[in-house]
Amino acid sequence: MALEIERKFLVLNDSYKKESFSHSHIRQGYICSECGRTVRIRIRDDHAYITIKGPSLDGGLSRYEFEQEIPMDDARHLLTLCEPSIIDKTRWLVKSGAHTFEVDEFFGDNEGLVMAEVELKNASEEVKIPDFIGKEVTGDRRFYNSQLRLHPFKTW
Repeated sequence: MALEIERKFLVLNDSYKKESFSHSHIRQGYICSECGRTVRIRIRDDHAYITIKGPSLDGGLSRYEFEQEIPMDDARHLLTLCEPSIIDKTRWLVKSGAHTFEVDEFFGDNEGLVMAEVELKNASEEVKIPDFIGKEVTGDRRFYNSQLRLHPFKTW
């Protein structure tokens, strides 16, 4: 298992679209999302994955993650077993210094929410923050994808 260390931010404007070098469509559902542990099924363009994440022990900055690519047909069937509400978003990739920011533009019940996250090698690693980045929301559970399906942005 790998340790995922990431910071999350709200996004101020759509200038990330001009700065992006790639984007993809993502649909994901959760087979289980309790006590900070999640089992997620994700379809990203023409690839599919199962991901298992453990609880964070440091305020949301890091947690253990296991991810495995699975056949698309399996992913489509597994999505039908997921808890209610599928997350639908476009992910834009933007380079900033030595890092790549993943900017998620949400649709459906989370329309209007745009968040960015950046993965780190260690918790104290310095990051060059792009101009489109706003308030940091690392550790704020409301912004976890597993929570956005339960308490969508449109209801805030």
